Amino acid sequence: MRTENALPATDPGPRWPVPPPSGWTVNDLCTLPDLPSHTQLIDGSLVFRSPQSCFHSVTTDVLREGLHSTVPAGLRVHRQMVVVLDPANGLEPDVSVIRAEAVKGWDQMTFPARDVLLAVEVVSPDSRSRDRTTKPQKYAAAGIPHFWLVEMTGSDDHAAVQVYELGHASGTYALTGIHHDRLKLSVPYDIDIDLTAIDEL
Repeated sequence: MRTENALPATDPGPRWPVPPPSGWTVNDLCTLPDLPSHTQLIDGSLVFRSPQSCFHSVTTDVLREGLHSTVPAGLRVHRQMVVVLDPANGLEPDVSVIRAEAVKGWDQMTFPARDVLLAVEVVSPDSRSRDRTTKPQKYAAAGIPHFWLVEMTGSDDHAAVQVYELGHASGTYALTGIHHDRLKLSVPYDIDIDLTAIDEL
């Protein structure tokens, strides 16, 4: 006998996409229906994102606005857009600097790695390993020349920005500096960002 709160016998429950034998592709990432927002593709596997923390949201906004304030005419700054590294890898940096000619229209969903000058990742608790290891390795292999990794440090959870530059001979990133209060750089263009603004928001 069916009780009042029982589910209908025909209720299938949640349905998860079943990957093809060779894994998903970036084309699938852009066309599969009902994927959660900000889903990424790593080695043919879909990676879902947890809700953002306040630190992640505010830090991403401060960096994007800071990068945008001095961006040259030939470049664009974007927040959380998919960067296509290869058919099996579509990653979504928290902030990226893109060549202006790569922007084709308002309905564009991805950018090729060859047009990305800088990828920025703000570390989240659920993505530490990906942000610290997997993503920078893949960005470097795709030839993205600049990478920033942002984490909370110290007892006051202050933002620290680790700045990396791609070595042309090694094909890997080398750390060029760690910035706590002010991020003042000359590459990929002249940048001056007050990181203490993160604590004030």
